[in-house]
Amino acid sequence: MSETIGIIGIGQMGAGIAHVCALARHDVLIFDKAAGVAEDGLGRIQANLTRQAIRKMIPDDAVDAAMGRISVVGSMAELGNCDLVIEAATEDEDTKVGVFEELCPHLKPETYLASNTSSISITRLAAATDRPGKFIGIHFMNPVPMMELVELIRGIATEEATYAYASKFCDGLGKITTNAEDFPAFIVNRLLIPMINEAVYTLYEGVGTVEAIDTAMKLGAHHPMGPLELADFIGLDTCLSIMQVLYDGLADSKYRPCPLLVKYVEAGWMGRKSGKGFYDYSGDQPVPTR
Repeated sequence: MSETIGIIGIGQMGAGIAHVCALARHDVLIFDKAAGVAEDGLGRIQANLTRQAIRKMIPDDAVDAAMGRISVVGSMAELGNCDLVIEAATEDEDTKVGVFEELCPHLKPETYLASNTSSISITRLAAATDRPGKFIGIHFMNPVPMMELVELIRGIATEEATYAYASKFCDGLGKITTNAEDFPAFIVNRLLIPMINEAVYTLYEGVGTVEAIDTAMKLGAHHPMGPLELADFIGLDTCLSIMQVLYDGLADSKYRPCPLLVKYVEAGWMGRKSGKGFYDYSGDQPVPTR
């Protein structure tokens, strides 16, 4: 199926979703409230498509064809005729609710809505819209063009037709879907982020250095990235937000965010995107900061 897909929030995840949607021959409208972010996202998408073409992962002519399907819009009102709108804003519930409250009055009745949230209740987000039956969680993994999995999460009001639509849509992107129930952080992040948090505790308690911890997990457990390197890639603010959702939602002390993770975020050390986290990225090679 070739449809018009709206994407709100053109950070790393939103740009990746636009990338795969355009490759799947959907028309894609992208919007971000912050000035220049959507335009910057277009540049990242083109660079990533070009990289795929160089590696022979996609045909050379697919780059221009995909870019020709993506358009930047200046307001949410311009998303009114989309068949599906995917929200990929900051992992903050109030921010996401604000997006849906502003967006919904502009949508045609049959438009489906999805959130790419990695942890927040789909039921609560759906309740903030005028169409909870047509609302679903479509959680892509990062980086979207490379990762095969998408978690589909139904809220309590999500209709079966909405789930079927989302499943078919993801199939068309070449993704493999798994069903996750609407519990905090779903499946992947329920397992992954507490592991990262424990790695930060291991650093905090002096059990090992940044380099020792990451080397131990890469060579001792065959993880492709160490947990602290992975935290920097995800974004330490996002890791902290997900841990807080787990801690608040499950009321279990084992999900308490590590104080060192909190300190790094308070310092503005968010990882790769800010240039510094558990590693400093200002030089040719990342250097541990601790």
